[in-house]
Amino acid sequence: MSSTTKVKRIGVLTSGGDAPGMNAAIRAVVRCADYMDIDCIGIRRGWNGLINGDVVRLDAKSVNGIINRGGTMLYTARSTEFMTLEGQQRAAQTCKFLGIDGVVAIGGDGTFRGCLDLSKQNIAVVGIPASIDNDIGCSHYSIGFDTACNTAAEAVDKLRDTMQSHERCSVVEVMGRHAGHIAIYVGLAVGATTVLVPEHEVDFERDVVERIRAARLAGRTHFMVVVAEGVCTAQEVAERIKDELGLDPRVTVLGHIQRGGNPTCRDRTAASKMGYIAVKALAEGRTNRIVCERSGEYIDIDMEEGLAMKKSLNETTYNALQAFAGAYA
Repeated sequence: MSSTTKVKRIGVLTSGGDAPGMNAAIRAVVRCADYMDIDCIGIRRGWNGLINGDVVRLDAKSVNGIINRGGTMLYTARSTEFMTLEGQQRAAQTCKFLGIDGVVAIGGDGTFRGCLDLSKQNIAVVGIPASIDNDIGCSHYSIGFDTACNTAAEAVDKLRDTMQSHERCSVVEVMGRHAGHIAIYVGLAVGATTVLVPEHEVDFERDVVERIRAARLAGRTHFMVVVAEGVCTAQEVAERIKDELGLDPRVTVLGHIQRGGNPTCRDRTAASKMGYIAVKALAEGRTNRIVCERSGEYIDIDMEEGLAMKKSLNETTYNALQAFAGAYA
């Protein structure tokens, strides 16, 4: 990168829910900035850190050994103060005081809306999608999704061993308050008897009772029900199964275990590519951008355009799940 570049110093932060691969993205931003002769400042604790000047200088050496670590070395926090104009102005003042020309923010839709607010204070911004729910409309893939699915699938596989031994029904609740991507991918991967997601209205008789009956009539003696947290609780599903079928289901809520663990190869490489694209965009003078993965290609698009996009379930995955469920699980 030429020393005449207008961008001399950038900041990087993580915000919202943590996702495996965030550290890999931070590393990519820092390493790419170093390669382009751009100073990099780590902003700790998200937008709160930017408001309060909670920062640390980062260089290539300081991000050694983090590509394989879960969580985020910069920590993450939600900021109600940043939702106010005064908070946004304070954050922009921190940027100006420290000479930060642009900010790379790693997170989800809420993080990107924060980016837009900061951009109104004349600070260049680029967002990198990181969400285990994979629910960011403009990007086919979000950092953390693959690791979360692998973590959940491994847990369900272990549950299946004991469920099969005792000929029991298991109800497993996975993350996904507004999106069922984890549920359908995990359900397909583990051969679930049925999967419940918020995108499709649940007919309990059809989607649960009849699926379990069909599986039993086909000779199965153990049943695996996967439910996304946005549908209802696993406990509620288990109670209805007990009432209507006389089974005594065991409930497992995987919860925040899905957010942890070493990121998979896919999450590490996706994060690395996205970090590179983000720094490149700032170096080339672009702002209000979101880095996206679209059909295997990594690009950056207008942030407002990206936030207006919606994502539906992968219908091929969902339809395959329906074909394989029940008696054929």
